[in-house]
Amino acid sequence: MKYFGDGLSEMHKELNRIILKADQIEESKRIFLNIHSKLHLSKISDNTRNEVDELINDLKESEYSIMPTSKDETIAWAIWHIARIEDLTMNLLVNEGEQVFNEEWKHKLNAPITDTGNALSDDEIMSLSKSLNISELLNYRNAVGLRTRSIVHQLHPEDMKRKITNEIINKILLEGGVTEDKDSIWLLDFWGTKDVAGILLMPPTRHVFLYLNDCCKWKEAIRSKKEFYLYDLGGNDGI
Repeated sequence: MKYFGDGLSEMHKELNRIILKADQIEESKRIFLNIHSKLHLSKISDNTRNEVDELINDLKESEYSIMPTSKDETIAWAIWHIARIEDLTMNLLVNEGEQVFNEEWKHKLNAPITDTGNALSDDEIMSLSKSLNISELLNYRNAVGLRTRSIVHQLHPEDMKRKITNEIINKILLEGGVTEDKDSIWLLDFWGTKDVAGILLMPPTRHVFLYLNDCCKWKEAIRSKKEFYLYDLGGNDGI
């Protein structure tokens, strides 16, 4: 069931159709930035209230660390996951620069890990969710989003067909963006088959609206059910 992002799939299909056409570079960037603006809090683009604002702005802190069913994750984990993946892929693979995340951010976030969280067990997801400083998690995702927009503004037609190099892929592992666990390291093989256009079409766009859809579904479940699979017993703000 769709809970988030009406119209985004159609926009994404159009972006996919034109993204490798050199004479459509400005239109490709415009569509990407339009999609991207709807996947982040409105403060990073034009301040027009959007679905992410609706999702985030009234969430209680305890609601970030509830796993409604055994098939779900938590909202905190999902935001960490999409932010880390956007940071790694846009800044290291597309821009061939440095990621936003660093020791200062790790400290502010109170983050016990540096990777994307793909290989975490349910109990580890809960531990991460309860450990993270939620306000700084949102600040980190905003910083990543702003950096992405700056990178995309500077892209040229020839950039779109540029292949992702093994050297840059290996940097993600060296910097702790993924782990050696099979459920984490497969990301390097997946990203390593892409060009810049392929990265733009997945980690900062389609990947994000799939997880935000999950977050909206979990929020609805949290507010309609009385029993959950896993949750933070220490919450004291009404859950």
